[in-house]
Amino acid sequence: MIFTVLIYGLSSVLTVQAVCPICTVAVASGVGLSRWFGVDDLISGLWLGGLIVSFVYWTITWMEKHDICFSGQTIITTGAYYLLVFVPLYFTSVIGHPDNIYLGTDKLILGSIVGSVAFFVGVWWYELLKKKNKGHAYFPFQKVVMPILPLIIINLIFYFIL
Repeated sequence: MIFTVLIYGLSSVLTVQAVCPICTVAVASGVGLSRWFGVDDLISGLWLGGLIVSFVYWTITWMEKHDICFSGQTIITTGAYYLLVFVPLYFTSVIGHPDNIYLGTDKLILGSIVGSVAFFVGVWWYELLKKKNKGHAYFPFQKVVMPILPLIIINLIFYFIL
């Protein structure tokens, strides 16, 4: 039953496209590849934060499309996604290792916070520019580039800092 609901929900979300599906795939690929290649958790966290924000956008848009509204919807949905990601990582000791700290915070958590903000700013920036251009993008694939660009820039900054 849960599997059926999950499949239905994911297939419905793909048609909503609150955040470009290509952006989400790019972010998910960034998380998977960085962990696989042994990239520092600060950088992996960037992509994880972007992925979480992308899923939050998709979920909120899907709920609005299906007339699912409740008080605190955005806060509860956002909190639920972060808990679903970080609680299992904590209990499997991926988060919380004393040797995995940067600026007094776990690298994966710090990267996720910065990545979440960066992805959010990219989406906000895209929407702002699109609104100024009468609802149209300025260039092809702008909806893909703008949310991912801040992640790439910060990724490079973190890479050279570490």
